[in-house]
Amino acid sequence: MLIEQAHKITTKLHPTALISANANLGKNVEIGPFSIIEDDVSIGNDTLIGNCTTICSGTKIGSNSKIFHNCSIGEIPQDLKFSGEDTETLIGNNTIIRENVTINRGTSALGKTEVGSNVLLMAAVHIAHDCIIRDNVIMANMSTLGGHVEIQENASLGGGVLVHQFCKIGSHAFIGGGFRAVQDVPPYILAVGEPLKFGGINSIGLKRRGFSLDTLSKIKKTYKMYFRSGLTRSKALDAINNMFSDNKEVKNIINFIDNSERGII
Repeated sequence: MLIEQAHKITTKLHPTALISANANLGKNVEIGPFSIIEDDVSIGNDTLIGNCTTICSGTKIGSNSKIFHNCSIGEIPQDLKFSGEDTETLIGNNTIIRENVTINRGTSALGKTEVGSNVLLMAAVHIAHDCIIRDNVIMANMSTLGGHVEIQENASLGGGVLVHQFCKIGSHAFIGGGFRAVQDVPPYILAVGEPLKFGGINSIGLKRRGFSLDTLSKIKKTYKMYFRSGLTRSKALDAINNMFSDNKEVKNIINFIDNSERGII
């Protein structure tokens, strides 16, 4: 693949950065020393790429994002079934990717790995192939995702969290640092312990995001019935549906559980 030194683009490009003539750079893009931008890369306006970072072919990065030093974005996956198929890595707007983060591109199974907008990936995070990271997600230092993981909007992972392949983490959920998820984590909860288990609702995060006291009460009652009522989980879901069928957050919980493929923690 031919990588040429950048020229003629009205951006701040360090002279040691190697930028393909087939890359598409927006306005006011900044690229630091010794970084490499390969063919078929698109970088939106006002985005910063730090030092010694590689942006691989098929990567599309939105506007006003910041990717710090020594990152690898869009490299081929560590999936032995991968056979060179043409896939993508998508990064949204206003997303911050700190030092030493690795994001692998998708395989033919999904065709892409996607990180949304307003996401914060702290140092040494790893995101494997075919993962979907929704908007406003925070992943703390050294948290790691296996392939095909979905992290829904506003979820947070503490430092060193490990998530098994094909797991889903629900919206507004928080997983405490150092724990591992091998099953799905439903929305709005705090998940802690080994093995990972329900530790209450994520009340601090939900209050910060403007959830009403009435909604918090219904979410709390929903999970108390599901996890701690003594009913089977299927019967608990029926009772929850009868009690709170008019609440959109409870409907979200029920839908998440109904569609879980790996089971709920």
